[in-house]
Amino acid sequence: MECLDKSVDGRSVWKMFADERFENPAGIMQGGFLTAFVDSAMGAAAVTTVRGRKVFVANVELKISFMAPVLTGSDIICTAEVVSGGSRVAFVEATVVDADGKMLARATSTYLIRERK
Repeated sequence: MECLDKSVDGRSVWKMFADERFENPAGIMQGGFLTAFVDSAMGAAAVTTVRGRKVFVANVELKISFMAPVLTGSDIICTAEVVSGGSRVAFVEATVVDADGKMLARATSTYLIRERK
């Protein structure tokens, strides 16, 4: 995974190459790896809403819908955005697309924001 952009508060954009390490027996990316990818992007988006504070975010729930298979050998992009939140909770949505812009997955999550010492 590579972070492409976190310059806007509440938003992050990540890229991942779906290589053969992540494929299931059917030859497509296993859903757990795709879920980890969106969790990373959404967590990063949540952290950007509290610039100036030392925090970590903890995912308390996550829902993901798989729209199309992620083919081995493809680049995928995840854009995550905080849709609502405050000093303790962030509600985040994410979309994963392929290089052609085809939607592959859609996810939502809630993060608790905790002070880090």
